[in-house]
Amino acid sequence: MGVDLNVDLCSAGAASVVVGHPLDTVKTRLQAGQGYGNTLNCILTVYRNESVAGFFKGMSFPLASIAVYSSVVFGVFSNTQRLLGQLRHGDASHAPALVDVALASTVAGFISVGIGTPVDLVKIRLQMQTQTYSTANVKLKPTVPGFPVYQGPIHCFRTVLQKEGIAGIYRGMGAMLLRDVPGYCLYFIPYTFFCGWITPDGSISPNPASIWLAGGVAGAISWGTATPMDVVKSRLQADGVYLNKYKGILDCILQSYQNEGLKVFFRGITINAVRGFPTSSAMFLGYELSLKAMKRDQTETNP
Repeated sequence: MGVDLNVDLCSAGAASVVVGHPLDTVKTRLQAGQGYGNTLNCILTVYRNESVAGFFKGMSFPLASIAVYSSVVFGVFSNTQRLLGQLRHGDASHAPALVDVALASTVAGFISVGIGTPVDLVKIRLQMQTQTYSTANVKLKPTVPGFPVYQGPIHCFRTVLQKEGIAGIYRGMGAMLLRDVPGYCLYFIPYTFFCGWITPDGSISPNPASIWLAGGVAGAISWGTATPMDVVKSRLQADGVYLNKYKGILDCILQSYQNEGLKVFFRGITINAVRGFPTSSAMFLGYELSLKAMKRDQTETNP
């Protein structure tokens, strides 16, 4: 049972990272970088200056950790629903009410931040390096924005830990909490609603097409609405490489608004929504396959 759960979620998670990372890089550059203008210009600039490899900067750390991250998040969500079903209805397999889904989503959101913050920090620091470390003269230009200071994910993690401590590794955690707790509510609740709505009556479980569509719509909604706080998180985590521009969440919000207006908080919203569809479809397909495997194993164990 555990093997099926991990294999399905690991495969779905890896696919979602590989498919979504190029757009994530563009989104991060738009939110935390300067001079890119619009989405198309950002894509062309990255391609001209860094080739295709530029779109995959910082991918290795999320790819290596996605199995743990997705297993924990979806496992916490599923087990919290079962616990609430047992406590409220005396049956762990009872169909969850809206409040149960919301509470389980909130718990999953809190837990996700503890794992996801360091991963996102390393990813963003590497994505914001516009040159490769090996081709740059670090001694001559160590403080130029975009100039490389990290050789790779392990070097980045070690450098941040040495210079900034645990607080540096968890930089942007508050913004990530404000993004992910409501974000996961707007992830799991729409999925549960749409999946139930488009699944034919009498079906024991949703079919793959229903899961794909419901998961994609849920992902687009969740990532689209999370964009304002995603901008703040990206800026806080990209900050600190060369100088500390922001003192915290509120200071980042105020500086960003004063310098660039309200529209700055919606940078990358289209990319977030577009990227959210296929990545979330893959994750929910893996999740539902895992649940089916668990139910099948339980049936075989207790016929």
